Amino acid sequence: MLAPPLTIFLGIICVHAQHILIKCNKEMTRRVGNEMNATGFAGTVEMCFATGPLGLRKYSSLMRKLVNIFLCITQLGFCCVYFVFISTNMKQVLDAHGIEMDVHQHMAVVLIPIMLSTWIRNLKYLVPVSSIANFLVISGYIATIYIMSHDVPSIHERRYVADWNNLPLFFGTVIYSFEGITLVLPLKNEMKNPNNFNKPLGVLNVGMVIVTAMFVAIGFLSYLKYGDEVAGSVTLNLAQEGVAGEAILSQISLPQCIKTAISLSILLTYALQFYVPIAIMWPGIVNRFGPFKWPVLTEIIFRSAICFITFIMAEAIPKLGLFISLVGAVSSTALALIFPPIIEMIVCWNNTGLSYFTMTKDVLIVLIGVLGFATGTYESVTAIIKSFSN
Repeated sequence: MLAPPLTIFLGIICVHAQHILIKCNKEMTRRVGNEMNATGFAGTVEMCFATGPLGLRKYSSLMRKLVNIFLCITQLGFCCVYFVFISTNMKQVLDAHGIEMDVHQHMAVVLIPIMLSTWIRNLKYLVPVSSIANFLVISGYIATIYIMSHDVPSIHERRYVADWNNLPLFFGTVIYSFEGITLVLPLKNEMKNPNNFNKPLGVLNVGMVIVTAMFVAIGFLSYLKYGDEVAGSVTLNLAQEGVAGEAILSQISLPQCIKTAISLSILLTYALQFYVPIAIMWPGIVNRFGPFKWPVLTEIIFRSAICFITFIMAEAIPKLGLFISLVGAVSSTALALIFPPIIEMIVCWNNTGLSYFTMTKDVLIVLIGVLGFATGTYESVTAIIKSFSN
């Protein structure tokens, strides 16, 4: 029961960090010109260092590479989680119909359509597919809330605070869920009126409030319903007996429909998450080893190889909850909580001077990020090792 206030607290920090990034990007645009409008997260960090204090300017290129590395780890980590999510949910669906396979076999089957989807090289073909995926996720979310709202135990039957060693895992999971800072600048630049994006009642704040409310609602209700037995994805907890008062067929099929719909939505969005790291890595490959005789075929081979690596990683760690915590702690924390306050301190240092309030606030956010990074990574790796030894 401690989770809802902590989720809101971390959500506030994450959205504040996104506002910091927008503010720093705006300041870099003022300093170097309008070409900064088309620059993303990594470019903004690079320019903040490049135009910052003299002692830090030599690290600008390194910081850009570091952000891109964490970005690739995060996005490819998402892709690994997608493999685990789809296979574990579809295993339950097919097991209910008498088709029993190991979760690793399910991953191997899912690899085929996922790899084919990564061959789509143009982003405009992925956007309509993403809209279908969003509809499936929202439908699955509403249906899940509907099922869990029946026969809910009393709140007094649940612990208000879990074991403290689970707090780092919770931290990584929440940061993983909120991590979307890399999309902030592209979304803002694509808007008809970009200035409306980060207003008090703009797209960013309203969107984050809605997302946070959804996370808190599903998280609170999941724990209230299933207690310590709640899985890494609550869809895995959905009972097959359905909701009292419904027909037998509906009782059996509704949870399966939810798992199928959400698994399909994840399958459809894999290529979109995969697009970002490829857009970062492939130009570097071309600059170093190109030009290639068959550039399209070479890129498809490269995409297939990276996709296969995410498949191997998912096969190695088929623990959904622990994988989410690990990805969140390792890379999402750095992007969401460490880099933004650092660049704000650098920008303020060169402008009007770094105020005591700004320095204290940013140092606290960095400390929270570093603490979450260290403890979350340690606990996630320890829990993964323990789960395999068991």
